[in-house]
Amino acid sequence: MKTISRLFLIAGMVSLSACAPSQKDSEVQNASKSENQVIETIMSRRSIRKYKQQPVEMEKLQQILDCGINAPNGQNKQSWEIRVVNTPGYIAELDSLNRSLALAKGIDASKIRHVSYGAPVMIFIANDPSYDFSQVDCGLLGANMILTAKSLGLGSCCLGGIARTMKLPEAESLLKRLDLPENYNLLYAISFGYPDESPAAKPRKAEKIKFVE
Repeated sequence: MKTISRLFLIAGMVSLSACAPSQKDSEVQNASKSENQVIETIMSRRSIRKYKQQPVEMEKLQQILDCGINAPNGQNKQSWEIRVVNTPGYIAELDSLNRSLALAKGIDASKIRHVSYGAPVMIFIANDPSYDFSQVDCGLLGANMILTAKSLGLGSCCLGGIARTMKLPEAESLLKRLDLPENYNLLYAISFGYPDESPAAKPRKAEKIKFVE
């Protein structure tokens, strides 16, 4: 195991060296060892549930999508389908339906949140159930996208409940408009936009991590 660990360490060092931007040695040495943009992005990213009424630039949206589809995936099957909604009409219809269904269930109107939390963009992600690891692939895809969004100054929030709503008979026409392949399953959605809040980090349970010998 020690030999394998050393090999991974060496491989990682070579990979980082190859990916590092070209800089003078003195500049690299002067840079703080604690500075790491990837780690900073991961650790500072929060789920955003309040957004500014500001559209997301198409260039940024395309970067998010490009980074998403470059996520690792089993056998390069790319067992996902992605649908981008960045026009207010569709989101407004979905929000109206979601609100109506919630009121019908007796939920207090004041407790019903906007379906995208007010974000101007919703990205829907569907998986291919015929591949047993497609949900994992779609999760990796989404992780790439939300971290890319954070690095571009955007907020995001994963929306699991909306997939349930979209599968109800009342939402049939909205689901059909996503034009998903017949055998694909809508898994979840992600909202994207400029954040209008800065929520604090919630505690994580480090005790759930265990090293196995």
